[in-house]
Amino acid sequence: MSRPPVGYFEGMYASSDDPYGLRTRWYEERKRQLMLAALPQRRYRSAYEPGCGNGEVTLALAARCDALFASDMSARAVALARARCADVPNVRIEQHTLPDDWPEGTGRFDLIVLSEIGYFLDAASMHALAQCCMNALDANGTLLACDWRPDFSERALATDEVHAALSALGLARLLRHEEDDFLLQLWSRDGRSVAAHEGIR
Repeated sequence: MSRPPVGYFEGMYASSDDPYGLRTRWYEERKRQLMLAALPQRRYRSAYEPGCGNGEVTLALAARCDALFASDMSARAVALARARCADVPNVRIEQHTLPDDWPEGTGRFDLIVLSEIGYFLDAASMHALAQCCMNALDANGTLLACDWRPDFSERALATDEVHAALSALGLARLLRHEEDDFLLQLWSRDGRSVAAHEGIR
């Protein structure tokens, strides 16, 4: 299995604390809001966000989680994310390269968020990451994936292939939101809709 291009990320974060415009672009703010709105539960016990970048999604997720563990392969991104979440006590951030460094000793998660990382992996690594997610989801766990669709030079895997690897896990798909720019999907071990979960239907 090949490893993601760590030099690419370190170069990006060396030139800017916010190389993807997560704090300034309406595209990123809107996408973040859609991701949060897609989550079927109001609150989560224990969540994991690999590929956290500079911590913008991390900060937003923290408000919905009792405990949030985040990671990134870039040392600079980890430092930025820790600074961004310094006043948020329920967040812990570490440097990990996935799937090799999947956090085996942190227990099971009821939410895993894979945002914009799968397409940096080759097919074998993506399938390994998908299996890590499956093994770490608790009995009612939710898995969310959101990925950029247009091609770019550092891409190792098509977004459709990333999401196919996650779909193949056999979890119930609760949501698919597709735009020209990105694909957002959500799966769960609990196949009930939000309305069914609350007894409305």
